[in-house]
Amino acid sequence: MSRTLLKNAKVVNENSIVETDVLLEGDFITRIDTDISDANAHVIDVKGDLLLPGIIDDQVHFREPGLTHKGTIATESRAAIAGGITTFMEQPNTNPQTTTIEKLEEKFAIAAKDASANYSFLFGGTNDNLEELKRLDKNACSGVKLFLGSSTGNMLVDDEAVLEKIFSNTEMVISAHCEDEGTIRANMAKYQEMYGDDIPIELHPIIRSEQACYLSSSKAIALAKRTGARLHVFHVSTGIETDLFTNAIPLEEKKITAEVCIHHLWFSDADYAEKGTLIKWNPAVKTKTDREKLWKALLDDRIDVVATDHAPHTLEEKENPYTKAPSGGPLVQHALLAMLQKEKEGVITLEKMVEKMCHNPAKLFDIDRRGYIREGYYADLVQVDRNSKEEVKKANIFYKCGWSPFEGATFDSKVARTFVNGHLAYDHGNFSEKKNAKRLTFNR
Repeated sequence: MSRTLLKNAKVVNENSIVETDVLLEGDFITRIDTDISDANAHVIDVKGDLLLPGIIDDQVHFREPGLTHKGTIATESRAAIAGGITTFMEQPNTNPQTTTIEKLEEKFAIAAKDASANYSFLFGGTNDNLEELKRLDKNACSGVKLFLGSSTGNMLVDDEAVLEKIFSNTEMVISAHCEDEGTIRANMAKYQEMYGDDIPIELHPIIRSEQACYLSSSKAIALAKRTGARLHVFHVSTGIETDLFTNAIPLEEKKITAEVCIHHLWFSDADYAEKGTLIKWNPAVKTKTDREKLWKALLDDRIDVVATDHAPHTLEEKENPYTKAPSGGPLVQHALLAMLQKEKEGVITLEKMVEKMCHNPAKLFDIDRRGYIREGYYADLVQVDRNSKEEVKKANIFYKCGWSPFEGATFDSKVARTFVNGHLAYDHGNFSEKKNAKRLTFNR
């Protein structure tokens, strides 16, 4: 069994920063202490670099099966570990969609062969697969995903009777994309009449408006309260929505939780002029004021989790006119660096960042022995060099699509090493040929 001793680490974990050593044996952390010696261990002196728990990303789109010209589980999970993300939860809007237990297990089989990071998947709810959802074991995957706004294929769930039955018939976390479809369609029709297909990108947050988000989120939350369902609202994008969530109780007691994504914390509508459709997401990037309110809710614990909604498309696809340009962008390689940049700017502390990107996703989804640096836990770890810069350019982008919305930016930190279940999977730009990723297990 392999043994690795990390010396002189600055461990960020459970609301503290401690200088210590960490001993890894096989898949696990076996000892955390000062001045550990082990003659049988491979010693790595991290020389005072930060050591974080591996990032857990609860929302990614890796595009496999069916959309693999954009990305695959192999390519995107590789980019993820380069960005310090050691665990991902992938979404069901692939082709075919993950709306049966058979298709869910087919995805797990692909990941078992190709994933560089630990993995689970969300099972997609539709207007007509309630019986299949009832058959799904609560520990089979990370949860259920509902699109209450536009999605591919038939994944828009707009039958209110079906929604109520789904909310009433699963113990799993229901993660929801909340945008009101009627509002969006009316807005789209108005601007298509004015501009045709070439609608100015600056109108994207007007079409997919604050009202569309709030109407859908508030309706989903009301339904969750009425049925007692466990609801997690994905990618909150407006200031007004933050008032729907509470910080009056600890996360472990919350039945209704919220996530914010990197792009909504970083960009605002002022960036459309430069970035165009490269920052076209659903829900849309909105105003500077919305961004400020999202940060406030994240810091005061009304918002519980930071994720990426990583969703690669080719540049050719993104350069289409507005109505044909797909929404989404690649983020897993640079999400941690973006948050570390905000820490350097004094916006968030390291301890709070780790809470939102590591501890809270593990708690929220009841993940077994991940999200913390603890003895007996899986050794998912990220070493961060705060004294090196990283410029984002095409030559160092690992996404299959080959571009990033952060291109041209220089971050003041760098991911030096990433360990996945005790295995050194990424080391200063080099990837291990061995894959040591595992299917997530849960304590439910």
